[in-house]
Amino acid sequence: MTQRIAIIGTGIAGLTTARMLHPHHDIQVFEQNDYIGGHTNTRDVTIDGRTWGVNTGFIVYNDWVYHNFNKLMARLAVEREATEMSFSVRDDATGLEYNGHNLDTLFAQRRNLFRPRFIGMIRDILRFNKESLDDLEAGNLTPDLTLGDYFKHKGFSKTFIRKYIVPMGAAIWSSGETEMEAFPALFFVRFFKNHGLLSVKHRPQWYVIKGGSRSYIEPMIEPFKDRVHVNKGVSSVQRNQKGVTLIFNDGQSDRFDQVVFACHSDQALAMLDAPSADELLILGALPYSMNDVVLHTDERLLPSRRKAWAAWNYHIPGNADEAVGLTYNMNILQNFNNAPVTFCVTLNRTQDIDPTKIIDRFSYAHPVFTKAGIDAQDNYHSIGNRNRSHFCGAYWYNGFHEDGVNSALRVVKDFGVDPWH
Repeated sequence: MTQRIAIIGTGIAGLTTARMLHPHHDIQVFEQNDYIGGHTNTRDVTIDGRTWGVNTGFIVYNDWVYHNFNKLMARLAVEREATEMSFSVRDDATGLEYNGHNLDTLFAQRRNLFRPRFIGMIRDILRFNKESLDDLEAGNLTPDLTLGDYFKHKGFSKTFIRKYIVPMGAAIWSSGETEMEAFPALFFVRFFKNHGLLSVKHRPQWYVIKGGSRSYIEPMIEPFKDRVHVNKGVSSVQRNQKGVTLIFNDGQSDRFDQVVFACHSDQALAMLDAPSADELLILGALPYSMNDVVLHTDERLLPSRRKAWAAWNYHIPGNADEAVGLTYNMNILQNFNNAPVTFCVTLNRTQDIDPTKIIDRFSYAHPVFTKAGIDAQDNYHSIGNRNRSHFCGAYWYNGFHEDGVNSALRVVKDFGVDPWH
């Protein structure tokens, strides 16, 4: 039976849900912003008559774990191109800089060859890569074990923790350093294994979408473009046994059979007029944190040594409770080899950027993962496909584009639809 379904949000989860449900149901998609895509937000920058489409949110993916996202892109005939995924660290307090891309960049500061703590950090990296995999296989990473406790138990050096592994995790999940040490060790190590981050040589090839990440948006929405409504925020969702009523920010309302919350967990909870006890518990355990994001051309946000420039450049803050400081070198990531400037996207260091070199500013929210949140993920069907409501978003898994797709596939299947036919 055809149902009228409201889908709230146009990130990868909402668009995937809409794409797969639209042949079977009457869908309407609502977006509070003035653009479609959520974290897929490519901005055009014109310099000397040439326009560069610079990604500011979703950037990279690979073949190892992005199976369904790759499958979706192939069906849409979206082209991709290989990119480099290198990682640098810069510590203003000590002057340390390194880029782990190869031996030459690792010792971009040649004096690090003679620094025992730096050499010890490299030894700890190799030990962590081996022993964390062994502990994962042996079942030693219990669900309650935090990353900080695991480091303490294994006796890893402060240099390894503060100058390598916590910065890398903080960069991946856009989390503060204190939050990273509270991460579940099992979640962290399993993610690093699946992404090839525990191997020096055996790592996946990473890709960017040709022409900018937004290039998949138009082919994705083409069959239902007339059903996507931007600048249409939802203030309240009221449910009863007969249906669902959406109250919009402009005061209008509309009636549906079912609703799909393809937005963040906290946004969904705020919209629900009368959330159930399970919705309060589960959605409340999956919080988000805000990050200030700036597109700019100020090279001072990169390491002082050009040899240490990487695709991802982490800045160690003076206080562990400070928000993550990270600068993406978009010329490396998007293969802008002939760009006249260095396009950078920086998280949470706005005060350090030359205002005359700022192109645009954004605020993006990223999920924060805790033991309680991971437990909540496992209880999805206590709230999903119940009370005429469905929930999707990357927060249900690891927080990335593949996870947004996978959460959408679960919703689609709950409607009895085969997502790939």
